[in-house]
Amino acid sequence: MTGAFPSPYGGQVPVLRIGDVLLVTLQGDLHDGTAEQLQQDVSEAAADSRVKGVVIDLSGVEMVDSFLGRVLSDIAAKTRLLAAETVVAGMRPAVAITLVELGLTLPGLRTALSSDEALRLLGEASISPRHGRTRQESP
Repeated sequence: MTGAFPSPYGGQVPVLRIGDVLLVTLQGDLHDGTAEQLQQDVSEAAADSRVKGVVIDLSGVEMVDSFLGRVLSDIAAKTRLLAAETVVAGMRPAVAITLVELGLTLPGLRTALSSDEALRLLGEASISPRHGRTRQESP
């Protein structure tokens, strides 16, 4: 099932569902209030949808600050508690350099060069290393 979650959660950044993954594409700079709303929207959408992963596409973001870095880290922590993995895709070199200079390690986040690669990573993550089977959803 594919769907959009912008209206029920009231945010300015659409949270799209593609199968069992949420896709969030950030365009331009995010103001603090919008970033906080995004954090809430993604958490609610992940809980409501029982997804296995969240892809946050940063290809449209040219600058980050410590607040946005913390928001990304918090999204990863919350989605991990909801049994989903977060992958940040499309990070520009300047953004990566800024995060390192700010001392932000972003624990719990995996990275990918593109959204396609992020979706592949999440697909591979659904295979259990112990049993070699696809993750089963409880009814």
